[in-house]
Amino acid sequence: MAYRRTEKIEARLADNRAAILKAARRIVADGGFQEAQVAAVAAAAGLATGTVYRYFPSKADLLAELLRMICAREIEVVTAIAESEASPAARFADAVRVFAERALRGSRLAYANIFEPAAPEVDDARFEIRRELAGVFARMIEEGIRAGRFARIDPNLAAASVVGALLEGLVGPLAPGRRGRDDARVILDIVAFCLRAVGAKEEGNVVALR
Repeated sequence: MAYRRTEKIEARLADNRAAILKAARRIVADGGFQEAQVAAVAAAAGLATGTVYRYFPSKADLLAELLRMICAREIEVVTAIAESEASPAARFADAVRVFAERALRGSRLAYANIFEPAAPEVDDARFEIRRELAGVFARMIEEGIRAGRFARIDPNLAAASVVGALLEGLVGPLAPGRRGRDDARVILDIVAFCLRAVGAKEEGNVVALR
């Protein structure tokens, strides 16, 4: 007879996995990927190092899963804005603004997830996430074009360019040890740049394009 896990065992396994990811997130938020050694994560989760390896074959697999988990939430937030009732330009501006705001609030974690050198598994996850995020922006851009509020450009190409500009624009501000950062100015400039990139026409509730 094949072995079947009981609900209690399934719950324990899920709890262990969640504890591992929670511990890894906390460590990365404090010191970046370099501090998230498997032994350190295991200790922070209250588990044996071998237990972590049962869920994640390597540190790279753990960090890739952590990245997907964190960014899935960010994409949910951007998607909710994209599906709101505001005008295309307002939704686009809000999506850029909120993404930047959330990244700046969690600077160390965001810097690690977006920019910190990592294993190929993590870079593969980053590519998947960028592509998914660009897909959300492409839909907003396409709607803006149909509404006559954005320039007639390739929505997919424009979205990929916007995501690239958004992320690259945050490199300096998110860098560990950065001093004298003006978050409001950073956000305003990034939003204005992205709106110009899609040829957005000015609206009363959207940042002025000056």
